[in-house]
Amino acid sequence: MEVTRIFDLLDHYATLCPDKKDALAGKEDGVWKTYSTKEWLDNSRYVSYGLMKLGVKKGDKIASITFNRPEWNFLDMGVQQCGAIHIPIYPTISDADYAYILKHAEVKFVFVAGEEMYRRITEIVAKIPDIQGVYTFLDIFGEKHLKELIELGKKNPQPDTLQELKDSILPDDLVTLIYTSGTTGTPKGVMLTHNNIISNFKAVSYIPPFGPEHRAMSFLPLCHIYERMMNYTFIYKGLSLYYVSNMGLIAESLKEVNPHVFTTVPRLLEKVYDKILMKGRALKGIKKRIFFWANNVGLRYEIGKEKRNPVYGLKLKIARKLVFSKWKAALGQNLDIVVSGGAALQPRLNRVFWAVGIRIIEGYGLTETSPVIAVSDFSPNGVKFGTVGPVLKGIQVKIAEDGEILVKGPNVMKGYYKDPGLTKEVIDDEGWLHTGDVGVIEPEGQLRITDRKKVIFKTSFGKYIHPQVLENAFKESPFIDQILILGENQPFPAALVVPDFNHLQSWCKVKGIPYTNNKEMLSLPRIRKRFWKDIKHYNERFGKYERISKFELIDHEWGVETGQLSATLKLRRTHLMKEYAEDIERVYARKGANGG
Repeated sequence: MEVTRIFDLLDHYATLCPDKKDALAGKEDGVWKTYSTKEWLDNSRYVSYGLMKLGVKKGDKIASITFNRPEWNFLDMGVQQCGAIHIPIYPTISDADYAYILKHAEVKFVFVAGEEMYRRITEIVAKIPDIQGVYTFLDIFGEKHLKELIELGKKNPQPDTLQELKDSILPDDLVTLIYTSGTTGTPKGVMLTHNNIISNFKAVSYIPPFGPEHRAMSFLPLCHIYERMMNYTFIYKGLSLYYVSNMGLIAESLKEVNPHVFTTVPRLLEKVYDKILMKGRALKGIKKRIFFWANNVGLRYEIGKEKRNPVYGLKLKIARKLVFSKWKAALGQNLDIVVSGGAALQPRLNRVFWAVGIRIIEGYGLTETSPVIAVSDFSPNGVKFGTVGPVLKGIQVKIAEDGEILVKGPNVMKGYYKDPGLTKEVIDDEGWLHTGDVGVIEPEGQLRITDRKKVIFKTSFGKYIHPQVLENAFKESPFIDQILILGENQPFPAALVVPDFNHLQSWCKVKGIPYTNNKEMLSLPRIRKRFWKDIKHYNERFGKYERISKFELIDHEWGVETGQLSATLKLRRTHLMKEYAEDIERVYARKGANGG
């Protein structure tokens, strides 16, 4: 059947996979629990009936705050079928942001993960009179939960009324509000319609060569439009969806599920690669030499190079047999495609994973564009390392005079909820959405992102600095976990550097340096000198005015919970500049170079 509203995916999936036993799956108490196609459809319908019994009307707002779980789909489809608007919210934001979003969106019911989130949200909800109830996904004794709502729906079926509601919903009706993570101020409610999102998942659906016999794994937050849209894509193609609720369980889940595809952000791929290299450094003798020989073969990979260059092809074949086969086994023998988005991917990672036999396709987009604007595919010139691939069919992109990427198409949002003024700031009179990103179109048609318009800055000498380009390069160092480039209105660029403490400890062990604690170790001249050595190495890639002259080492990791990273693991620059104002002042007050 034709999918014109997102909930049409249910009947579409039932046509593709009527008897599938593992349409959805998630872990409960360490054991994978699966849901069949029929169970998914039935439970979604019962959720609709239950919400209708509670008095939910078309246009009402229903919020969910949870980590990934198969039951999220019951709620998502159940809410949509009765014409309500689903507002998925990050489980990691501040109480102030929860209060703002729930009030601003005029939410009627809230569904939360379990006891911890329930306790956190009840005090906030008590101050918002519009909210009529809070439900948990897990069965907590004495509290309302999703199973209870499903039972309410079973006992109060209204098939004719539900069908009337579904028939009244149009493709251009609002289906969701996605609130931005608030990294630069008050969260904004992005209004997306059924057609916005459907146009996007249909446009990318030709890329992964998968169908009902394949499995996808989902661990990025479903409250983010990137993971949500990709889930709809996998559903559209009939894949089974296995959900991982905890990032710490990804490695074991890959081996248990053996997925054919998953979506990720570059930060996680960086972590995977760093762990692989750490294991290589622990090897001895010939094994270690073979390991790093193979790694170097991977770093020189280009699409089709093994066919054009027989000598390289032979080396790649040997590297895959001796080394890369083990890497792939650790990531699941079936893994074929990884979709990377949310931030720029280091080209070296793309090369290495393709050499291993795992095809990474990199995409680019915004919440405001549902989200994909451009993505790599497997057509001629569909993949070019360092780019985000060709612009999607049906979407127009042009580069403004100042380099900003402008977008027009069916994926562009209706606007920001209750904020027509802000909407006009980003969508001009001709319908072009101003992305805030700077980029160029390559001669072969791929889009290359160079930086965020707002984060590009000038030094006091009037030289433009593109911080994200520098940061991506310096993070190739095994010693550097995170880095924030500084220098606006200063005479030269500098940096705050978060070490990769696992690698630093390994290095200290090899060098016979007793490791006490992070703060003490980072104060040692020998350690600072080692970091300066890597910084000088990567500085060589850039012009003299772009090079880091000073740096400050940070003695703790940056994280989502502690506020330095967004939910998609990007730097919260404004927050970091405030939090580390004293460190930044110290960097520029220090005499001499190299942070010493």
